[in-house]
Formats: sequence, C-alpha cells, structure tokens
Amino acid sequence: MAQATKGSVFITGAATGIGAAATKLLAEAGYRVFAGVRAEAGSLAGTAGVRLVTIDVTDPASVEDAANVVREAVGGDGLRAVINNAGVMVQGPLELVPAEEMRRQFEVNTLGPAHVIQAFLPLLREGKGRIVNISAPTARVPVPFSPIGASKAALESLSDSLRIELGAWGIPVTVIEPGGTATPIWEKADTAAQAALSGTDPGTVALYRDQLAAAAKAAAKQRLGAADAVAKTIADAVAARRPKRRYMAGSGVAMFGVLAHLPASLRERLIKTAFGLA
Repeated sequence: MAQATKGSVFITGAATGIGAAATKLLAEAGYRVFAGVRAEAGSLAGTAGVRLVTIDVTDPASVEDAANVVREAVGGDGLRAVINNAGVMVQGPLELVPAEEMRRQFEVNTLGPAHVIQAFLPLLREGKGRIVNISAPTARVPVPFSPIGASKAALESLSDSLRIELGAWGIPVTVIEPGGTATPIWEKADTAAQAALSGTDPGTVALYRDQLAAAAKAAAKQRLGAADAVAKTIADAVAARRPKRRYMAGSGVAMFGVLAHLPASLRERLIKTAFGLA
C-alpha cells in the first residue's frame, strides 16, 4: 500500500455502493484508505491506495480488532477521518417488521457507528481528524414503511451530542444525508421485506395490502442517483478545513430540505399524497 500524501481514512461498508465509490475517490485523491468490509472485497480488490480491513460493526470485538490493524499501520500519525457508512435498510409497516429485523436495523445503523467511534477516537485525536456519519433524509423527514429513518434519527442525535463532547479536541462531526442512490441496499431491503411478509399472519398482511401497493407504485417512480455524487460529498467533507455540520447530497434531497421546514400537519399531508395514502 503506497504512502498517502493527504493522510489516512477509515470507512465502513466499503465493499459496494456509496462506500466503494467513496473509497476509490479518496484513494485517487491521495488518501491512504482503510476499507472496512465484512467479508467480500467487491470491486476494491487490488485498488491502489486501498487496504481491506475485515470488520463487523455490530461486534465490538471485531471493531476493536479492526482498530488495532489500522493503529499498527498508521503508527503515531493517526487518522484524517473515520467515515461510518455501513448501513442496512428495513422496510415495511412496523406491525409487520420482525423483531430481529428491527434490532438488526439499529445494531448496524446506530450502535455500529457508536462502536466504531469508541474504538477509533484515539487515532482521530492523534491525526487531528474528523468523524463523518452517513445518515438519510428520512432522519429528519420520516416517511411510512421505512424504519430506517428512526435508526438514522438516532445516529444524527448521537452526532449532534458528539460534536459538543469532542469540541475540546477540535474533532468535527459531520452528518451526510444522501438522497435516493442506486446501490444494492434497495434489492437487499426488498428481499428481506418479502421474506418477512411471507412469515407473517396473512390476515394482518391483508390489512396493509392497499397501502403497500400504493407505496410500491410511488417508489417505482423514484429516480435513483449515482453513488459518485454522494462519494464526492464525502470527499469534500474529509478535505474541508472546516467541514459543515450537515451535507445533503444526491437525488431528491432538495425536496426533503423543503419538507423539513414545513409545519408538521402540512408535511404529513404532502407525504401521504406522495405515497398514495391520502
């Protein structure tokens, strides 16, 4: 792995989607990238400037092992940034979401970043680095049938409190809210949702048949953007002398920005209409 000119970064969920795009872009920009993956290398195998690091963000022991690998590699130079990108999406009405799926959602999206931050903070202090947490627009503008918003809202709250806690060391904490992005997460979420429905009482599923059909019709109209646009925003947050508290990137985020500032009653009516639930 070649010596970087701009310092070292660690990113989770690097094997595919936004994580892979950000990893490649950061490596091309001259950073030494430690790419956290669960098992597969994806398209990163053999990428110059990238070292794969095995990590399961839901397992504190695995996270600590990954931190030790990075610590040994960077020595006293520390890290320029830690990017918490690993995430999963759970879909469906709350009544129909299995308890284990809801738990998995929070373990990956909320507790995972917390474990990573705890283990990697010493390296960030040494490198005068920053934290970049990948959230979602639904953290601030919740939509139906998408519990991911709750897990990301918790992550954003954690980020806001951390920003104050870590101010003594000058460690910025940034949140990035990507819009709809063409990544494997959608297919994985749909597969998991269908599996959950097949194991649920048919009578209860029938209660939501019309709502789910309307939501599926609305989702089919959604235009997903390229992962590269979000990757560029991540790179900007890593490079900025004074990174923003929040960035919005990718497709459809402008709409969420407007909705977030509307009165709750109006916002909810507009969301119902968009999902065919009015």
